[in-house]
Amino acid sequence: MEVVVKQGMSAYEAARERTVLENKRKMEALNLRHLAAAIKEGPKTPSPMKRRRLIEYAVVVPSPPRRSRRLANLPEVKYAETAPHSADRMIRSPRRPTARIYLASRGSISMKARMEAERKAEELESQLDPEFPSFVKAMLHSHVVRGFWLGLPSHFCDTYMPKQDSIITLVDEKDEEFDTNYLAYKKGLSGGWAGFAICHGLQDGDAVVFQLIKPTTFKVHIIRAASDDHSEEDE
Repeated sequence: MEVVVKQGMSAYEAARERTVLENKRKMEALNLRHLAAAIKEGPKTPSPMKRRRLIEYAVVVPSPPRRSRRLANLPEVKYAETAPHSADRMIRSPRRPTARIYLASRGSISMKARMEAERKAEELESQLDPEFPSFVKAMLHSHVVRGFWLGLPSHFCDTYMPKQDSIITLVDEKDEEFDTNYLAYKKGLSGGWAGFAICHGLQDGDAVVFQLIKPTTFKVHIIRAASDDHSEEDE
C-alpha cells in the first residue's frame, strides 16, 4: 500500500501516515475487526459478586465414597447411632469395700504409740535377710489420707533404686502384688501407692518396712500403731 504524499505535508506527517496505513493493513490481515465484534456480541461474564452468589446457592450433589479395590466387594458398613441394648451395656463394678477402711478413724495416736510402732518395725527389719536392703518408713497423714505421696529415703534411692521412672511392685505379707509408679527425680511412689495404702488400711502412725527383694520389687511388712485405748494389731 503506497502512501500519497500530499502537498505541504512534512516528513514527520508522511512517516506517521505510512505507519497508520501499515497498522491497518496488519489488522485486516489478522481479521481483528471481526474477532472484536464477535467478542462484543458474545455472552457477558457474570461479575465476581454474582459468581459468589451462584456458588452459595448451588446445590452440591455428594459423590459416592471412594473405596479401594480390596474393599470394593465387601458390604458397606453403616454406622448407626443406636443405643446399645440394656443387656450389653457396661456395668460399673461395685466399689471395693476396702476403699472405706481409711475413713474409719482409729482415734488419736500419741507420740509414744508412734515411736513404739517404729521401734517394732526396726526390730523386724533387723531380723530380715541382710542380703536384701531395707528401710523403715513411718506413715504420716499425707502418705495415707490426702495426697498419697510416699517419699523414699534419699540415700536408699541413690544407692538401690532405678535412675529413671519405673514400675515398682509392692508385695504384701499375703504375697499379693500392687504396681506403683516410682518417680526417679522426686524419689518417691505416686500412682498405685494410694491403692495399696487404702487396700491395707494404712493410717497415720503406722510403720512400714520396705525390703528390696528384686531391683523393682519391695516386700512390705506393716506394723500397726496402737491407739489411746492400747489396742494394737500387727500384720
